[in-house]
Amino acid sequence: MKRLSLLVITFISQFYFAQYQPKNISNSDIKKANDWVDKTYNSLSQDEKLGQLFIVALYTNKGEDFINQIRNIVVNDKIGGLILMQDDAAREINLVNEFQSKSKVPLMIGMDAEWGLFQRIAKAHKYPWAIALGAIQDKNLIYEMSAKIAEDCKRMGINWDFAPVVDVNTNPNNPIIGNRSFGSDVNNVVNSALAYSNGLQDNRILAAIKHFPGHGDTDTDSHLDLPVVSHNLERLEKTEIAPFKALMNKGVGGVMVAHLYVPALENEKGIPASVSKKIITGLLKEKLGYKGLIITDALNMGAVANKFKAGELDALAFKAGNDIMLFSQDVATGKKLIQKAIDNGEIQQTRVEESVKKILLTKYYLGLNQYNSINPENVNEDLNNASHSALVQKMYANALTLIKDDKKLLPLDCKETYYYVPLEEAPYDTFLNQINTGTTVILKKANEINIIPANSKVIVGFHKDNSTAYRPYKISDASKKVLSDLSKNQSVILDVFGSPYALKDIDISKISTVLVSYENNDDSMKATASGILGQTKISGRLPVLVNDTLKFGIGIDVEAKIQNQTDRKNSSETKNSKAVIE
Repeated sequence: MKRLSLLVITFISQFYFAQYQPKNISNSDIKKANDWVDKTYNSLSQDEKLGQLFIVALYTNKGEDFINQIRNIVVNDKIGGLILMQDDAAREINLVNEFQSKSKVPLMIGMDAEWGLFQRIAKAHKYPWAIALGAIQDKNLIYEMSAKIAEDCKRMGINWDFAPVVDVNTNPNNPIIGNRSFGSDVNNVVNSALAYSNGLQDNRILAAIKHFPGHGDTDTDSHLDLPVVSHNLERLEKTEIAPFKALMNKGVGGVMVAHLYVPALENEKGIPASVSKKIITGLLKEKLGYKGLIITDALNMGAVANKFKAGELDALAFKAGNDIMLFSQDVATGKKLIQKAIDNGEIQQTRVEESVKKILLTKYYLGLNQYNSINPENVNEDLNNASHSALVQKMYANALTLIKDDKKLLPLDCKETYYYVPLEEAPYDTFLNQINTGTTVILKKANEINIIPANSKVIVGFHKDNSTAYRPYKISDASKKVLSDLSKNQSVILDVFGSPYALKDIDISKISTVLVSYENNDDSMKATASGILGQTKISGRLPVLVNDTLKFGIGIDVEAKIQNQTDRKNSSETKNSKAVIE
């Protein structure tokens, strides 16, 4: 009888909460989790239950008055969590410790950390944007990277990384997704996102696939206005919704709903997906059967904040089927309006119970049933050190994509002399210095190309601004002319230190060799130099459809020709081991 009871509890838990669970969890642990959820839920007042539905933003660069406002919201509104924003890691840790000590139920601490904590903490180490990860063929590397991000999250007391983006970027002019997407191919997005999610969740950091039902083919920034996705249902199911559907039974703990108007899914004009009952309850929960945590995109974004009053927006979002309202601008009003809707019979109390118990269960599985204070000392060093650099350079090395190499100019010949012409607006010194360690490279500026001897081998770098993921990728007419002029009587190796979309309107027919490095920072430049010098294998594949010639999946492998010191040491140790065995 006892065994049957345990099986029933397990079945109920999985039926109602088919979401994130730690690996290899036992039936007895599931029972403990459910017991804790029931006990905690029953101990909460209605006001405390409603508080669990809200996450507000914590900044450390907005002054003490702002921090006092958040302090009051934590204490008085009894909210369920915080999203950490810019910018002082140690200060944020101290505040999280303080707020956790004042919370009856431990707070869920989230962060947008798609490319690591650097996305919000400038002193942390930057990981590659998703477009570079989409070029990597060994998805185990993405798992390794997100496991490291999970380690960084734990260092700051973060439990939920609002990542990965699973939008299929089919629009090169998308102003807000672009580099944040794994690419334009559904299967590649799914495989990359699953590796990323598992790397987080296997290390007890919750993932959230976003932005449902798909933000990839938009030309408006939802931070500013309401984008429209006008595709028919067949196209939406095949492309936009497909990654979410594929990942929903893989244990991913959260889905973030976008501020998008999708007429094929919501017939009331101008209603964003984030407050659409048809989309969240009808499609996501009922048709697709998702049982995990459903969270809105930030409620301060122009797409919804310009249309609805704060507080009213929270109530609409909850009524539509969201479990958590992210970045709430008026928790107190939101709670009052939700309670009013319950009193009027517009929302059932069971909806509150469903959402709050999901939240509590997730908190338990993430270890939040017992909160341990975080030590802020040396946090910046812990978030940015040699271990980060080594891993990130490995990621960029594996992403490096060779589009063409007609004259077999790679790897570079250490006995030859090359010329280097850096173009566009961003720094290039790290790359130049690195390739000069393996061969002779002479720097020539754009106005000096006429003095480069004819029939030389010239490396051209398109160095694009890497300061944010949203910078324009287009190449200037001046750079296009320099490239064209060089191609007339030189053998050119073109390297794009930026988005592959930069090649969309570049004539590369007379360029022998074309590479995409995806980003322009010290790690990507060092990794690229290693690849073209033959120290590491080049194996990336184009993650997006650029134009009719440059299609998804193209790329050429180039084997490494120079063993680095570590490889030589390992090879030597292997030989010695074999000798001993034999």
